Amino acid sequence: MVNVTGRATPRAASTGDLLQILRDRVPRTKAEIAALTGLSRSTVATRVDALLALGLVAPAGEAASSGGRPPSRIAFAPASRVVIGIDIGATHGVVAIADLAGSILAERSAQLRIADGPETVLDWATTEALSLLTHTGHRETDLLGIGVGLPGPVEHSTGLPVNPPIMPGWDRFDVPAHIRRSIPVDVLVDNDVNILALGEHAMSWPDSDELIFVKVSTGVGAGIIMGGELQRGARGSAGDLGHVRLPVSDSASSPDLEEIAGGPAIAARIGGSTSADVVAAVRAGRPEAFEAVRQAGRDVGEVLSGVVNLLNPSVVVVGGSIARAGEHLIAGVREVVYRRSIPLATQDLSIVTSRGGESAGALGAAIMVINSALAPENVDALLRASNPVPNQGP
Repeated sequence: MVNVTGRATPRAASTGDLLQILRDRVPRTKAEIAALTGLSRSTVATRVDALLALGLVAPAGEAASSGGRPPSRIAFAPASRVVIGIDIGATHGVVAIADLAGSILAERSAQLRIADGPETVLDWATTEALSLLTHTGHRETDLLGIGVGLPGPVEHSTGLPVNPPIMPGWDRFDVPAHIRRSIPVDVLVDNDVNILALGEHAMSWPDSDELIFVKVSTGVGAGIIMGGELQRGARGSAGDLGHVRLPVSDSASSPDLEEIAGGPAIAARIGGSTSADVVAAVRAGRPEAFEAVRQAGRDVGEVLSGVVNLLNPSVVVVGGSIARAGEHLIAGVREVVYRRSIPLATQDLSIVTSRGGESAGALGAAIMVINSALAPENVDALLRASNPVPNQGP
């Protein structure tokens, strides 16, 4: 079970805030909620009734009685709605359906080419999404939203890809609008590294509020979680490690990290052309492939050591296709980061290989939607739209 929870506030200013407290899935009585939030019991009762009407909470048995009728408890109801997560890579796609606790109910994957263009790729994804809804016994009205991860820069506020280098025909393409033509729900879009960071955090490191996910594949990038929240920066470009210039002593100019540590660059040094060639060479036991991948890890570590000094994460997760070739990449990263970063930043730092597997990206896209849809202001808006019970103040 994935640990996707809200963060409790000392006082629930709205019905949506009250739901955040209940997202920890601990059953509570209305009296316990009133004591926790400082709200009157009548206000708590009104807000709980509103959430019950939406189906976002449900009865959860009775508490022990201190005399008289036992008080009933209520708890978050993650099965009440579903979300769709879509992870699109350069050569693959994964579509998953998840409940509101971030548990994947079903998923589909396929080999595809991002270069085939947005209409072809997104039409495949929406077809699979509708099929998964039917397969799991859900209707479109059960769907709260769709999250999409793409292998390139994305302006998160609009969902538009911006000058994506390996995505011909995608620049400024309106991904949300295209999906909504088939499935009229809210659609959020982000780059694939950010959604991988969300997925890895939820699946493997839910208690680590400072985490950096580094993807080494065709490109190199990072997803940054600080204070338990994904950090996108002012325009969504936070974590672009691949375009950090790396000083090289035997070169007249400083190359981008991606130019020397991305999959095609590693492949070129061993007579190949793609990340898949690198993985195959490592698995075939070629010593020159071992050293090329380890050197790429050292190069990533050169840039990452500065990031560790600056942000002081507790966990650095290394993933992507090159990381799946074995321990050589992460060994190079560790070698440099532990040597070059300051001791205080590394004394409790874990540098680990990704555990998320194929599902991590689609799960991260789903979590992105869950956290947005269940944010207090959006829950309150949903209440106003359905208006089952007036959303009264305290």
